[in-house]
Amino acid sequence: MSDFHVHPQATVGEEGGVARFQCQIHGLPKPLITWEKNRVPIDTDNERYTLLPKGVLQITGLRAEDSGVFHCVASNIASVRVSHGARLTVTGSGSGAYKEPTILVGPENLTLTVHQTAVLECVATGNPRPIVSWSRLDGRPIGVEGIQVLGTGNLIISDVTVQHSGVYVCAANRPGTRVRRTAQGRLVVQAPAEFVQHPQSISRPVGTTAMFTCQAQGEPPPHVTWLKNGQVLGPGGHVRLKNNNSTLTISGIGPEDEAIYQCVAENSAGSSQASARLTVLWAEGLPGPPLNVQAVPVSSTEVRVSWTEPLVNTREIIGYVLHIRKAADPPELEYQEAVSKSTFQHLVSDLEPSTAYSFYIKAYTPRGASSASAPTLASTLGEAPAPPPLSARVLGSSTLQLLWEPWPRLAQHEGGFKLFYRPASKAAFTGPILLPGTVSSYNLSQLDPTAVYEVKLLAYNQHGDGNATVRFLSLRGAAERTALSPPCDCRKEEATNQTSTTGIVIGIHIGVTCIIFCVLFLLFGQRGRVLLCKDVENQLSPPQGPRSQRDPGILAPNGAGRAEWGPLGRDGKRVDMKELEQLFPRAGALQPLPRPTQDPEAPALCEVTQLSMLPLRGLSLLEEMPSEAPLPQDVGPGLPSEGPAAQPAPSGP
Repeated sequence: MSDFHVHPQATVGEEGGVARFQCQIHGLPKPLITWEKNRVPIDTDNERYTLLPKGVLQITGLRAEDSGVFHCVASNIASVRVSHGARLTVTGSGSGAYKEPTILVGPENLTLTVHQTAVLECVATGNPRPIVSWSRLDGRPIGVEGIQVLGTGNLIISDVTVQHSGVYVCAANRPGTRVRRTAQGRLVVQAPAEFVQHPQSISRPVGTTAMFTCQAQGEPPPHVTWLKNGQVLGPGGHVRLKNNNSTLTISGIGPEDEAIYQCVAENSAGSSQASARLTVLWAEGLPGPPLNVQAVPVSSTEVRVSWTEPLVNTREIIGYVLHIRKAADPPELEYQEAVSKSTFQHLVSDLEPSTAYSFYIKAYTPRGASSASAPTLASTLGEAPAPPPLSARVLGSSTLQLLWEPWPRLAQHEGGFKLFYRPASKAAFTGPILLPGTVSSYNLSQLDPTAVYEVKLLAYNQHGDGNATVRFLSLRGAAERTALSPPCDCRKEEATNQTSTTGIVIGIHIGVTCIIFCVLFLLFGQRGRVLLCKDVENQLSPPQGPRSQRDPGILAPNGAGRAEWGPLGRDGKRVDMKELEQLFPRAGALQPLPRPTQDPEAPALCEVTQLSMLPLRGLSLLEEMPSEAPLPQDVGPGLPSEGPAAQPAPSGP
């Protein structure tokens, strides 16, 4: 054991109060802590004395006989050590005076490993004696399993787990009131790394791919490292690490890859390791690597790769696999394309322009794959840039601003933009105006506001000029478009959008209500109109006998006698001027029709019905009459053809 690095300190307490002593010492094995008072071991059966595992002595309900000198005694199988003495002095009683609840010692922040014991101390004083309670700050229950309360309020959690991590709150409440004082401490429980999935030993043919998986858990989350025969193994070449190093992939394995691979998972709480063996199966009679691999660019997106057969064991070859990746990409981004055994060249398409690619080939047989050929590099051809998008806006009475997207890559390929412009009425362009690829606008000034200009913008690089974007622009047209399409008032638009939903809902309700009322009006109104008018029409109908026997004195439907009918119209119908005067009065207002003389008590509803139908009747007559004929007054259906001449027509309806 070392010497005590914390000795107990002298303290003074009031009768009925609380006293606390603490000592700390390190040793192997861990020392056992006991306490002595006046060189005599204290009575552990006394409920007022509480000994905590971390070397703390608490005395509650102090009395005069508790005064004395206290020593901390640490012992293990190696030795026994005694701390310095600390005197406790108990003063007179102050039990009559009221004291607010006070927490003398609150819980400390603890970091433990699973299966250890957590001691959360809480020493409170007050008059009357406060009630100590515990809770978690996150509101989760503390539970009961493995939970113990020592003394008047010390929380002991045995065999802690990761789920016990959290902030614990100690509260001292005055009995019968809501007066309370709180203190809190954080408990962090760590778990050493342990494996959820161990790597498994495998055997694979030469030229194939081997994969090991190693998954571990712990708190904090562990870091995984791979070793090959005891040496740290990092990604590179044909070795890849994925999923936070939990997956080890070795592609194109050979005899040199046969080894013991170890997975080591570690965190601040501990570490674990697991191992597995890779056995490489070397089959007799495998072909050698393909030879003379060459890659020739064909276009900006295509490369032709060619090769020759291996030197040995070519009889069992069933095909070739071409491995492709960008030269700047890691090996895990590689992809493959299969080729038949009788083909010794392959056109690789869908590549990116001006980009370097790496190629290598393997020959495959039913027994396995050959070793890889020597890799070869090739770059796709470049191409001229695409036409850039172009727009414009007015900056003044004689200035246009041209806008497009910048292309920084043009500068990497000795490129930029070329701008040309001219009045549409002229043959020669002004330009080219050379602009770097990072520029995104250019102002054309001193322009004629009345002229239309043709503007061309193209991008170029070391492979030539791309196609141009052509625009015909004028200051007048651009200014009108700007006035018709002012900048967005985002605040106003946002307010409009917020009210649009409410307006739609209200409009739907109003529309449905109007439709219902219209349908009801049409149904009931039409039914009533037909019933009321049927009798009146029967009363006003002319006799149905032969035309020669009809009485010339019988009234027409509108109360006009035979003497009031004019000459025949073009279709054999006579015209009545009085009725047309009522339909189309000279003053522009309709006059109510006179009631039929035969039925002076006819309902007003029928008069309105006749009035509403007459304009339609009059319009049909106007359509039938020749344009040069004088305006008729009316036509009486079924009346005799004789009669006096019609009066002169009015000047207009």
